[in-house]
Amino acid sequence: MSVRDTLQLVLFLVILAVSAAPLGIYMDHVFDGSKTFLSPLFGPLERLIYRLIGVDPGEDQPWSKYAIHLLVFSAVSLAFTYAVLRLQQVLPLNPAGQGPVVPHLAFNTAMSFTTNTNWQSYGGESTMSYLSQMVALALHNFLSAAVGIAVAVALIRSLARKEAKGIGNFWADMVRCNLYVLLPLCFIYAVFLLSQGVIQNYLPYQDVLTLEGAKQTIALGPVASQVAIKMLGTNGGGFFNANAAHPYENPTALSNFVQMLSIFLIPSALVYLLGRKVKNLKHGWAVWVAMALVFLVGVMICTHSEYQGNPIYTKLGCSTAANMEGKEARFGIFGSTLFATVTTDASCGAVNSMHDSFTPLGGLVPLVNIMLSEVIFGGVGSGLYGMVMFIILTVFIAGLMVGRTPEYLGKKIEGREVKYTMLAMVVMALSILGFTAWGSLDSAGLAALGNPTGHGFSEILYAYTSATGNNGSAFAGLSTNTPFWNLTLAFAMFFGRFFMMIPMLAVAGSMGKKRVHPGGEGTFPVDGPLFVGLLIGVILLVGALTFFPALSLGPIAEHFDMLRGQFYK
Repeated sequence: MSVRDTLQLVLFLVILAVSAAPLGIYMDHVFDGSKTFLSPLFGPLERLIYRLIGVDPGEDQPWSKYAIHLLVFSAVSLAFTYAVLRLQQVLPLNPAGQGPVVPHLAFNTAMSFTTNTNWQSYGGESTMSYLSQMVALALHNFLSAAVGIAVAVALIRSLARKEAKGIGNFWADMVRCNLYVLLPLCFIYAVFLLSQGVIQNYLPYQDVLTLEGAKQTIALGPVASQVAIKMLGTNGGGFFNANAAHPYENPTALSNFVQMLSIFLIPSALVYLLGRKVKNLKHGWAVWVAMALVFLVGVMICTHSEYQGNPIYTKLGCSTAANMEGKEARFGIFGSTLFATVTTDASCGAVNSMHDSFTPLGGLVPLVNIMLSEVIFGGVGSGLYGMVMFIILTVFIAGLMVGRTPEYLGKKIEGREVKYTMLAMVVMALSILGFTAWGSLDSAGLAALGNPTGHGFSEILYAYTSATGNNGSAFAGLSTNTPFWNLTLAFAMFFGRFFMMIPMLAVAGSMGKKRVHPGGEGTFPVDGPLFVGLLIGVILLVGALTFFPALSLGPIAEHFDMLRGQFYK
């Protein structure tokens, strides 16, 4: 890493840390129902929404009711998105005359955006109308992000409560998140993107002549508004097929830097919110530091691997060994590797370079990031409740070491919480490894491969890891727009979202009912270096025990092939 790269990384973390507290404090007021400076503007609209949908925002729902309402809302929004995509040819705002999206692709896309995955088996500008982009997809970017944040807030609330029967109100959490957090942030962010050159219009596609005299169609549309929520909501679905590598989505080095910051902005603030609500800011910052340390290791490994490049190029006499394949010259290697690490640490999936073209170890980092449940800041909401899952496991192990009942924030961790936590972990592992095995053996799965041997296996492994982890980025090289891939990936998204979210809501319900016991000499502190080290160790150990054999068949095997100078046709 150069001095410039190091300074950019330091500036990134400093801005992220400084912004965590003010946004976290603001979100605390929002989800408590307190008045904010936006209450005069959005308060009447908030109350109108409650009346229209017939809910009492003051109702304190038990975790089971909270979960049922969440599932029903998600099912309805999935059906709505599917219908829009299937009927877009008869709906307005379709200047390019896009036809109906085929059923298996429409189902995959609807499930993808419902689960905050935003996996794209299609080219945005060549498949979707403006209405589909705005109503079916961008709208869902707000809704699915709000659902994830609502679950995280419910979990934080229950950790802070004492002997409570409920964990909050799903509808109040979701509505307040959209009105007071996502919409204002996205408005400001979209204006910034416009200043950088991101487009926002409803013009028809333009036909132009290139310098060679060839005809080229330039896709246009309402891009800035979608990019804003794409990043802030850790959604990742691009308006254009090239995603954040497209100059209309990400035109400048400044927009690239701010887009990376915006991915981590809300997840970072939620960690501060955790410390604030449980009245232990040191704990919140300890979790933040654990996330930041793992993030730094990933950035350095990925960046080093791409700067080293492929030794075969050096043997062929190339002037530089650095791997610029698949990367934007505007951003360079570090701008690409930092973006790749950020987007896979969070459940975002936006890309400004092609992970398929990374070196084996460079591509290993984004893959491992998702396998670690994307808890390194993670997605909006999902990163925090995923991290709490690992915290529970960490304090459970610490308790076993000293022969005492594990405690977290003064509440005893018992069999019920550990079982719910392990259920979430096991389902994620089964989904990733089970679907990968199926895709590696089924002829329909193998027919989509664009590369042989270890790299081809990495493509399959990455696809199901990304789907289960609700990330949405792809290794590329796979032709996934087939019934087999669209359907299996859709079910992987479903398992990864709801079979992790619901158990953590159950944990919230159980923890909220518990009494708080004063800590003693044997209590494991959750706000110091020992906790940070043990937490990181548990995260890495669980990931290694679960996924190292699969990684050995993919990027690790490919790395040794590269060192031996092995070529494949």
